[in-house]
Amino acid sequence: MLKEQIIKNMENIVNECMGDADPGCVATCPMHTDAKEYIRLIREDKGFEAIKVIRENLFIPGTLGRICAHPCEKKCKVNEINSPMAIASLKRYAADNFDREEDWDLATKEANGKTVAVIGAGPSGLQAALELQREGFKVTVFEKLPVRGGMMAVGIPEYRLPRNVLEKEISYLDKLGVEFKLNCEIGKDVAFNEIIDGFDSVIVAVGKHQGRVDRSLKNFDAKGIFSAAAYTKEAALNRNVKEAGKKVLVVGGGDVAMDCARISRRLEQVEEVYSICLEDSFDTMASSDHEIQGAIAENIQFNHAQAIKEIIVDEDNRVSKVVLKKCLSIFNEEGMFSPKFDENETRELEVDTIVFAIGQGVEGDFAKDILAQRPNTNFECDRLTLQSTNNEKVFIAGDASGESVIVIQAMATGRRAAESVKRFLNNESLTEGRKLEDTSSYESKLKREVDWSEVTERRYNMAELDKDERVKSFDEVSLGFTKEEALKEANRCRQCACKLCMQECIMLNDYTDCPKTLFKRYLREGYENMDKMIAFSCNDCSQCTIKCPKDLNLRENFVAIKEQYVKDNHNEQVIDLLKPFDKSQEMECSPEYSTTVLAENKKTKYLFVPGCTVPAYSPSVVEKTFKHLRGTLDGEVGTLLQCCGKVTKLVGEDESFKRRNKMAIDAINETNADVIVTICPSCYNVYKETSDKKVISYWDLMREEIGIPESQKGIGANSDVIFNIHDSCVTRNVPSHHENVRWALEELGYKYEEMQNNRENTRCCGVGGMVCSSNPELYKKLYTRRANDCTQDNVLTYCGSCRGTMEAAGKDSLHILNLLHEGTYTKDMAKKRGYTSEEEMWANRLETKRRLDAMSK
Repeated sequence: MLKEQIIKNMENIVNECMGDADPGCVATCPMHTDAKEYIRLIREDKGFEAIKVIRENLFIPGTLGRICAHPCEKKCKVNEINSPMAIASLKRYAADNFDREEDWDLATKEANGKTVAVIGAGPSGLQAALELQREGFKVTVFEKLPVRGGMMAVGIPEYRLPRNVLEKEISYLDKLGVEFKLNCEIGKDVAFNEIIDGFDSVIVAVGKHQGRVDRSLKNFDAKGIFSAAAYTKEAALNRNVKEAGKKVLVVGGGDVAMDCARISRRLEQVEEVYSICLEDSFDTMASSDHEIQGAIAENIQFNHAQAIKEIIVDEDNRVSKVVLKKCLSIFNEEGMFSPKFDENETRELEVDTIVFAIGQGVEGDFAKDILAQRPNTNFECDRLTLQSTNNEKVFIAGDASGESVIVIQAMATGRRAAESVKRFLNNESLTEGRKLEDTSSYESKLKREVDWSEVTERRYNMAELDKDERVKSFDEVSLGFTKEEALKEANRCRQCACKLCMQECIMLNDYTDCPKTLFKRYLREGYENMDKMIAFSCNDCSQCTIKCPKDLNLRENFVAIKEQYVKDNHNEQVIDLLKPFDKSQEMECSPEYSTTVLAENKKTKYLFVPGCTVPAYSPSVVEKTFKHLRGTLDGEVGTLLQCCGKVTKLVGEDESFKRRNKMAIDAINETNADVIVTICPSCYNVYKETSDKKVISYWDLMREEIGIPESQKGIGANSDVIFNIHDSCVTRNVPSHHENVRWALEELGYKYEEMQNNRENTRCCGVGGMVCSSNPELYKKLYTRRANDCTQDNVLTYCGSCRGTMEAAGKDSLHILNLLHEGTYTKDMAKKRGYTSEEEMWANRLETKRRLDAMSK
């Protein structure tokens, strides 16, 4: 059983890891379209693959590419420099150039015999119909208008959304088998009760087609006064508004107001268009910036901080002019809408037409006495399931639910309602396993830093028709991206993701897509049911934690899991390739290969512990290091040749480690030394943790007290070799080691060049965690990558294992002890390798013991 703290650490990783977190663009899109992925594909000039990704979620990509309010762009990372990705425009590029009807997925499940009525052919109704038809339901859509698309067809101007684009994309539902009944008004042509009784379930997806005018004003019903809904509808169906005059005033500061103003400029009889709004500047207006800029370009005359005080009519009861008053503020101290005006600061404006773009409502008379309507005209329904509070067979979607104000939100509610209908008709729980985030915007957990100095390109905006020409027709204004523009814009995407640990750790990529996924499995399935090689492939290097923005500690878990596997196996190793190391560790700790040498005729104040790897590599450098210490520390130096047990710890054999380490600690204590001097980074760490003695590295001791050997000072001054220094990952958190190894090299006179991923960010050579033995294939990948970090062929290390690994990677690899004690660097020195067989390794170890013992005589 794993320790409670490890379980808690796993749970913390699952809760905090951002590896599976959607970027802001995906999280903010209510339909959670994978913008990052399709932009990547566009960048790679894979347009057909890009449109396939888009169509996995959106059946009207060309439409949304033109009219979506793109909340995703507000959360785009590049918006930090006020230049967000043109996400919608790239969607349009993919749709316009690569969307082929023959590629549309027309697969549906076998018909289940159940019927669903959808009232309203707007975005929410269409989405709901699509989802349910695919699931095998027979869907009929009732629409009171003669066209499909709802407000997309009669609310959004044709110059923004050509009707042929919209209708082509809606035809997808025809191909799926959805039945449409147009010019069919519920409550007039068919009673709502008949629909409820005639179908197994009903989705009410009527939009906000009920326009508003300011009824507090005298003459609000005069000729020439329109609601925005009525105005845009007539313009959409006829490309004209019959009763519009020559001078039009649009009231409102939102996108609908901009639509009405720009529509007016395209009406043949209109000569002047004015806009008034309560907001005091363009910056504070509710409308999108691009809509405002379009209106400015088309010569709409803006009047900020203005409201109508009085409507004046002529003898035919037609608007002749308005009296405007100044708006002083819009909201009260509590943030509520409560505008204040200066009734005395007025001016007149001659107009004959007024369009009120001040809000719209749901026409709910057809459902009177059946569904409950809120004061804001939305229908009462459960927010998560969208089920009507009055009739369990009825579900509400789109604007009528109060859960959407833009097209993409309406589509998401259509999907939400369809899921509820499916569950309802299958007698399943409407709520189990569901959350609002599935079909609505949410705040992404993903946080990442970007060096914005690297980003030089600004947002590419689509070319448009000439401003003087475009107001002469309803032709589309935005012309779309060229291929070159689309590729350049797509290249600006930061491809937001965390997974920094995955970019670094080769091992993790062999077993998972991110730590969150992996540790979810551990918690769900139990460590005992997971592949043991996962834990035994951890490098024990902590690079995952270094890269993690939240400093999540994965290493701790893998170490504990390894130890638990061994403990469960009666303290016997569970990985076949690691089993021989138990014998090796016993030998390294045994009297045959160990020795203790005390100071001659003096107290042993310093105890030199050379570790295991360097003695097996070069007995001579161990001997010379010992001599240097004795010669500079007044002879008060002894030595202990014995394993600290670290390898046993690395392979998860905790009990054996404790026993073997105690043998070393007991031997140290018997010398009564005060200070342990190490050359092995692993020994340094182990004795720091397990001994009460002061522990200092040879490099720090040289810098602080004894200096490098006198005979070696400046010896490399004339050498033309340039070294890379590979820092040990074991002591990455000991900066004095990094500094003082470099100091020693400078004292020697040799030149060096920093390699990538060094010092505290150094990478493991591959020996960490004994992966070199447990997973040889991974080991090779690790040391090959590490060798590729080098900028020179000559690599200097201060860890015996690292030296051997860099040699295996094909580098001329030396231990710094070679330079400190073996004369001037030569190519032959670099070619003088360590042991080439296990027999030679043990022979070197015995030779080291012999030389050290000889120094005690």
